Amino acid sequence: MVKSIIKRYFRRHPAPISRKKSCVSTSSGHRNYSLYVNRVLKEVVPWRTISSCTVDIMNTLINDIFEHIAVEARQRMHSRNRCTLTPEDVQKAVHFLLPGKLAKYAVVFGVEAVHRYVHS
Repeated sequence: MVKSIIKRYFRRHPAPISRKKSCVSTSSGHRNYSLYVNRVLKEVVPWRTISSCTVDIMNTLINDIFEHIAVEARQRMHSRNRCTLTPEDVQKAVHFLLPGKLAKYAVVFGVEAVHRYVHS
């Protein structure tokens, strides 16, 4: 399922063609999720490793999806003539951008994370 989502993402957002073969670098304005990508990989498949170039691609993918969700949530907030971003705006943006079950699970885990944060 994850492979099909990644393939669909790269079909919609093709990478720029370059003559040199190099890793995708992250810009200074975005967070680096490489530590978390490696932790999740070790939790799911402990005997596998991942190259730094692949981690950079995953990092770019995470930052890009996060940016798309933020932009869509902001547009929904402005369309309702509000000045405050609510969890409902973010949930609607996630449902709009992510397919089917992935959106459902993202919203469920997001609500759970917000609940744990508020009650900690």
